[in-house]
Amino acid sequence: MYPSLHLYINGEFIDGQGRKTEDVFNPAHNTVLGKLPHARTADLDQALGAAQDAFETWSRTSPMERSSILRRVGALIRERADAIARALTMDQGKPLAESKAEVLSCADHAEWHAEECRRIYGRVIPARRPNIHQTVVRQPVGVCAAFTPWNFPLSQAIRKAAAAIGSGCTLILKGPEDAPSSVLALAQIFHDAGLPPGCLNVVWGVPSEVSDHLIRSPIVRKISFTGSVPVGKKLASLASLHMKRTTMELGGHSPVLVFDDADIDRAVSQLVAYKSRNAGQVCVAPSRFYVQEGAYARFLERFVEAYSAQTIGDGLAPETTMGPLAHARRVDTMAHLVRDAMDRGAETKCGGERLERPGNFFLPTVLAGAPDDSLVMTEEPFGPVVPITSFKTREEAIRRANSLPYGLASYVFTESLSNARFASDNLEAGMVNVNHFGIALPETPFGGVKDSGIGHEGGQETFDGYLVTKFISEMSSPY
Repeated sequence: MYPSLHLYINGEFIDGQGRKTEDVFNPAHNTVLGKLPHARTADLDQALGAAQDAFETWSRTSPMERSSILRRVGALIRERADAIARALTMDQGKPLAESKAEVLSCADHAEWHAEECRRIYGRVIPARRPNIHQTVVRQPVGVCAAFTPWNFPLSQAIRKAAAAIGSGCTLILKGPEDAPSSVLALAQIFHDAGLPPGCLNVVWGVPSEVSDHLIRSPIVRKISFTGSVPVGKKLASLASLHMKRTTMELGGHSPVLVFDDADIDRAVSQLVAYKSRNAGQVCVAPSRFYVQEGAYARFLERFVEAYSAQTIGDGLAPETTMGPLAHARRVDTMAHLVRDAMDRGAETKCGGERLERPGNFFLPTVLAGAPDDSLVMTEEPFGPVVPITSFKTREEAIRRANSLPYGLASYVFTESLSNARFASDNLEAGMVNVNHFGIALPETPFGGVKDSGIGHEGGQETFDGYLVTKFISEMSSPY
């Protein structure tokens, strides 16, 4: 039931054919699903050449044609959602309902970009002399290279592909070798939607080798990366050496501020759902909980009760609410974070250990009173471990929330307009959610500040990284 795996270069799907391959595992059982072919250097060069050749014509196509293809992509995603979601659960691990929701959200992204790409406008600047005509136009930057992660493999791929294709750029996409099926399904959908050969190419391989080759190539003019801060900094440094623009959506460690006046039951219900999604392997997952003293005991009790009630198992099982971690090393990391916090005085309220069964499972864990210098409070957990601590004043909460170099997402729960505005104005984060989860929609900008990244995906900013601004000043004969 798991699809065969290929490269996709210049409109052709290419299988192993003697190339190096790597095993793709099901993280719920650690069984092999398939073998993924790695691109040779010649394959990467073929993809670069194909993307460059395709850019010459695709960059001049009508926005209406680009829009039409993206609309067809959205429709095909909806038609094939069940099959894509099932394979996504098999190689990534998340529950099937979450996979289906991710796939359908990608249809939204394709359809929204289909409309927005028709609205890439320039402007006329009034001139100082009557025979001068001054215009500003926005043109596609060129061939782009994108590198996407394993936690939301399809969602992250469509954000980059829709923006690049919609703007008139061509794209070489290196998806996650751990969870490749949905990215190849997307390549098939663009292929079937009528995207010309070379406009989208999908390659696989050793990440550092592929990224180095593509970024150094003079053909590539823009890099987009979603992943960890250390890797993002390396790629941004390499790109800067070659004067290439970047969009970097990097890691976070999202603070949660729960004030005394918050609706505690609603806050617990929503935060348990946010934190449980994809077993906490979400860059915008709530991950540092600061609860005001007057509500701390009540919040902690109710959160532990709800969070520990997860049904853990294979994502294809209908009763599963939390699947496995994507890699065995993530299980070891969770255990290390828990031990460090306990050594520093934190108390384990639930979980705290791996689930003794085949697969990469770790129990939903709540740590009470983890000090601010513990690893779980300073390093992104990226898993089902929740540290909860208390604060006195809102000024203290903001100071502690802003103490890390991260600045991606943040969450505030309060019934006070004053507290909501104070927190929204002072949190150092690219996105602030007050009393709900309201980010990552196609029409809203997604991005961070500080070490959490540069640039945005989604919203009217979505095409900014894929366009160059050209000013034209033209003198005509005097009237």
